[in-house]
Amino acid sequence: MAIKYHIVLYAGLAIALFMLVFVFVKYKKTKEYAGGKKIAGLICQEDEAYFRKRKILYKTGLTATLICCVLVVVSAFLLMAKPYTSRRMQDEKYCRDIILCIDISTSVDYLNENLLDKLKKTVDELQGERFGIVIFNTSPVLLTPLTDDYEYVKDQLDLIAQCLKSRNEVNLDDAFSSGYDWIYYQAYISSGTLIGNEQRGSSLIGDGLAAAAIDFSDADKERTKVVIFSTDNDIQGTPVATLDEAADICVSNNVTVYGVGTKEMTPENKESMKNAVEKTGGKFYLEEESGSFGEIVSSIEKLSKNLVKVRMVDVETPELLYPFVLMLVLFAGMLGLGRWLKL
Repeated sequence: MAIKYHIVLYAGLAIALFMLVFVFVKYKKTKEYAGGKKIAGLICQEDEAYFRKRKILYKTGLTATLICCVLVVVSAFLLMAKPYTSRRMQDEKYCRDIILCIDISTSVDYLNENLLDKLKKTVDELQGERFGIVIFNTSPVLLTPLTDDYEYVKDQLDLIAQCLKSRNEVNLDDAFSSGYDWIYYQAYISSGTLIGNEQRGSSLIGDGLAAAAIDFSDADKERTKVVIFSTDNDIQGTPVATLDEAADICVSNNVTVYGVGTKEMTPENKESMKNAVEKTGGKFYLEEESGSFGEIVSSIEKLSKNLVKVRMVDVETPELLYPFVLMLVLFAGMLGLGRWLKL
């Protein structure tokens, strides 16, 4: 066990020593007769066995009370000095930034619904990492900036899943009868993602991935950057950046991409996405073919953890319990002795 503030402990020891010297000097001075009324026959009374026994008990109790008082002071200053234990351990916290980048065109809804459900478990297991969400169709939208507020992230995942579910399960008549909820859900996942739709088209895959890559902070050079990318790679327009160009942006920003494609992907789209993802050092998964959604998410989680740069750090653990308990016990003992001695 080590002490963080040694000077505080030294001050406590100095005060304790001063108390002992003060009591000793005061006891020496009061031992001689200094005036007042004398008691007749005291010498005879001191010869009594009972008197001697009580006198010994009184002096013992007084000495014990003084010792307890001094130790209480020392314990209090020991607490203020903050004792702690230190150990070296591997630190993998605060090392990963993860962005979920999802294509919200209707052809990817089934994949996204299942992926969102499994990702909530991943978020529950995060320890200091940051998580963000980008959605895109024609234009990308940073829905959730990188944050370690995991409850908020899970709320966002639930809300996106509800939006997708309402889009697929409610027909037009039910939508108008349900009123505000359906309108709110559809606006939530479409607002901002359809800007320029008439001119540029939809499902601009490269733009979505490129936006996710540049949403990481340039200041965090030490952190592992991961994108979980879900799409069918079925481009229906003219993107600003192609998927291959977006992969180059990821490489230049040290971003690793793990792609999850739909089972309806054409061989050309599948090959194109696979090549782009593997260029970043990531891995490509295909819905159903690569296992269940739970297995896909677990594999991504395992592989991205392997990218974390492990560093050794000194972890300090406060050790305040024992000094505090000792102080309480000594204080209780001091009060008990004082009551017994009737001080």
